[in-house]
Amino acid sequence: MTPDTAPLGEWHSLRLLATSSIGRVVYTVGALPAVLPVRYRLDGSVLVPAPAGSEFLRAVADALVAFQADQVSEADGSGWSVTILGRAEVTGPGAVAGSHPWPADRVTVRIRSELVTGRLLADVTPLPP
Repeated sequence: MTPDTAPLGEWHSLRLLATSSIGRVVYTVGALPAVLPVRYRLDGSVLVPAPAGSEFLRAVADALVAFQADQVSEADGSGWSVTILGRAEVTGPGAVAGSHPWPADRVTVRIRSELVTGRLLADVTPLPP
């Protein structure tokens, strides 16, 4: 832990994650890291829509991936960051239960959390130009 961050418990991390809808999936392609910004929802797992047959789906299906989301103030650097590690599974096309169904030409990548870590970012003094 650095002086400007504090660890968060799993419950608090997931509550913060539920307040956002944009995150990043971190996965590998040809043994190299790749990061893709995505829209997401939570239902106990992280749900990410993806085009059926996409390269992204081929790379993440049944793979261990990381998912990260955050909210950070540009003014003072305060905020939070949450990372989930888990296996990604691809489920069928069409809607996902809930209020925001995906279009029918999309499938869902479900990331089941195996490890959840979070950090609260304290106010920091801006760096001089």
